[in-house]
Amino acid sequence: MKILELFAGVGGFRIGLENADKDFFQTKWSNQWEPSRKSQDAYEVYNYHFPDSENINISISDISDEKFASMDADMIVGGFPCQDYSVARSKKNEMGIEGKKGVLFWDIIRATRIIKPKYLVLENVDRLLKAPSKQRGRDFAIMLSAFNELGYSVEWRVINAADYGRSQRRRRVFFFVYRNDLPFAIEIDKQFEEKNIIFEEEKYDDYIFEKGLFAKQFPISKSIVKDRRAYYELDDDIVSVSNNFTGTVWNTGIMRHGKYYTIETKANYEGTKLTLGDIVQPESEVEEKYYLSDKARLQKFEYLRGPKKIERTSINGHTYTFSEGGMSPYDDLSLPGRTMLTSEGSVNRSTHLLYINKKYRLLTPIEAERLQDFPDNWTKYKKTQTGDIIEVSDRMRMFFMGNALVTDIVRQIGRRIKKHDK
Repeated sequence: MKILELFAGVGGFRIGLENADKDFFQTKWSNQWEPSRKSQDAYEVYNYHFPDSENINISISDISDEKFASMDADMIVGGFPCQDYSVARSKKNEMGIEGKKGVLFWDIIRATRIIKPKYLVLENVDRLLKAPSKQRGRDFAIMLSAFNELGYSVEWRVINAADYGRSQRRRRVFFFVYRNDLPFAIEIDKQFEEKNIIFEEEKYDDYIFEKGLFAKQFPISKSIVKDRRAYYELDDDIVSVSNNFTGTVWNTGIMRHGKYYTIETKANYEGTKLTLGDIVQPESEVEEKYYLSDKARLQKFEYLRGPKKIERTSINGHTYTFSEGGMSPYDDLSLPGRTMLTSEGSVNRSTHLLYINKKYRLLTPIEAERLQDFPDNWTKYKKTQTGDIIEVSDRMRMFFMGNALVTDIVRQIGRRIKKHDK
């Protein structure tokens, strides 16, 4: 299966799919571009590991339609930026739908329209399902409408990696998008017709709990949480969806033929569960620079992680109290690690702080990679535009991992897609 990896970062999707089956999943093209940065570090790490694919280091918006047309990809994958997805109809020459300027999701739609892949697997932060705050669920409904217009169905699930045995509490929404003319998609419709099901909800409960891609790889409890469910028929006009959407989107659902059914589900995993303690390096492998030997740095962590009530004054002169609850003075090694952010390499409230053998220290880059199920030292080297192989700074390595995904989740998705495709 030929893959196009968009927003490739340092290769998280590719690692996950190749771990599922390296011979079956073959990434032929990738695109990675970091705007406003002279140094394209993530691209250079990707290019160092994967010189065999065509790796494109320009903005996805600058990839021409002709270039996309030359890619006969069977599947498109990528974790795209979370932005405002409102749309409007173009007035100039009636060019159809235009997304908000700079929103890269529309380039995914453009690539899909031109390439017509069998599948897409996309990833985003889970708050996407509730965005924007003034019209919750609208942005996701726009995406569903866009794929529906192109003849695709969408299955989605919010997956917390720790719920399925991984060492980090990282919640992300994953989309499995598939073309409606594929044999297994046609078979779904046939099964519904044979059962003579009248109510749409009855159609999809069985799919969501038993037969869907996510149901097979990421089992859930057989009851709907607090009976949270919604059924919605999308407007045929995507601009109308943008302006008027008033529906609800829960953490699990499916959209087919312009209608979606969504429910709130709870993970039900009985396998081995990793913790933060399982992935830390032994003391003999940890360099001294990761330990907090400076008392002032430790005191700063104590302040940042402690409770606060601070008097502040707004721009217009209004005085208010900023309050912040306290958190544990250091991270619990017996639990999965907290969600890594791109700021992991700096000293802030969300930075992991370990206390081992009566000594405080930070995460090492290798431990950050392990929290995302990357191979050890994956981000240590990069290949520059001039062909030189050089080391990457610790801070940038932490940034990569804060921006990455848990590759084992992708591996599980890949295993099921292979079965679907066969």
